[in-house]
Amino acid sequence: MNTTARIKKAGKRFEIIVDLDDAIKLKKGEISSINIEGDRIFSDSKKGQRASPSDLKEAFGTEDINEIAKIIIKEGEVLTTQEYRSEEQEKKFKQIVDFLVSNSINPQTGNPHTPERIKSALEQAHVNIKNIPVENQINDIIESINKIIPIKIETKKVKITIPAIYTGKAYGIVNQYKEEEKWTDDGSLEVTVNIPSGTIIDFYEKLNSVTHGSALTEEIKSEWDKKLKFLVHSSFLRGNPNDRKKNSCSWRSDC
Repeated sequence: MNTTARIKKAGKRFEIIVDLDDAIKLKKGEISSINIEGDRIFSDSKKGQRASPSDLKEAFGTEDINEIAKIIIKEGEVLTTQEYRSEEQEKKFKQIVDFLVSNSINPQTGNPHTPERIKSALEQAHVNIKNIPVENQINDIIESINKIIPIKIETKKVKITIPAIYTGKAYGIVNQYKEEEKWTDDGSLEVTVNIPSGTIIDFYEKLNSVTHGSALTEEIKSEWDKKLKFLVHSSFLRGNPNDRKKNSCSWRSDC
């Protein structure tokens, strides 16, 4: 399906005719080049009026059609149909539901919510789902549906030390989950993040990719985890001495 991409620069309007799916991919950075219909750049595509070379040079600093097309798509507007917008909205809705099913629980019972319950809560709360990454809007969504159902995101708190040489690339990855940060004298970054449990593996992969595995991480146990460990240990100590000996020797060959 073809569509129009357009931009206004140097006081003039420029338009191209491109494939909608390819234009969206280019805008998201998923592809690096695109074909434009007729290799033409218009001042008004509906009237078939082409932009002059001098106008292109003045606005874009080049007359290269491919380079100009990329600028128009990345910096300008890609027109979409209602059908396309509806499909994208449905995809984003499903992403939100899948995220909440994987990462949230009912804090009253400790059990996860079903997809049907999440969908119903989103609809009842009339949640405005935006066309931005799930992580960037999940807190607002939780706040909205928490009025309908008890819900809490399961998270893991991690302390990370990033060497100075990689802080520029890594900061964007940790920033959205950041709770505290401290810059050391050598330029390294010490940051504490709180990450949804279901996304932590993906988070580590991204962090390791930009730091080449040099970031140091330490999971911070919650007070509940510490209390649970204490209760289990205390229960073990209060148990039958023979049972304790049996359990403690279960992995040894000399018991």
